[in-house]
Amino acid sequence: MRPSWQDYFMEIAKTVKTRSTCLRRQVGSVLVRDKRILATGYNGAPQGICHCDKKGCKREELNIPSGERHEICRGLHAEQNAIIQAALHGVSTQGSVLYTTSQPCSLCAKMIINADIKRVVFDGYYPDELSAEILNEADVELILYSK
Repeated sequence: MRPSWQDYFMEIAKTVKTRSTCLRRQVGSVLVRDKRILATGYNGAPQGICHCDKKGCKREELNIPSGERHEICRGLHAEQNAIIQAALHGVSTQGSVLYTTSQPCSLCAKMIINADIKRVVFDGYYPDELSAEILNEADVELILYSK
């Protein structure tokens, strides 16, 4: 039996996350419009910078809880990388859907809103209450994935 489009894109997001170099949480994201993949992203250090799996995790060393003090992390989030990849290659994200293996944080939520992404399908909660609040306020549909 063929998978639904939602299952299909979420499975791709799960595969994308296997490229992550984060020591704490592996996340993958896929940006889609009209059933076509626009860009993908996974969490990890910017290009040319030593990855966390080699350098270590400053947030882990400092015992910083998940969802706090993002500025200390040397990596980018999967959602950020997908949006950046689309921009880098001149692909509009307007009206797209983001499939991601974790609920976006509030930093990513703000980028999602300004990238005019209309729906976020996520698989797993992230401890950031502001994220859902601002996505709802901006009329971005937030859908918990369930297979």
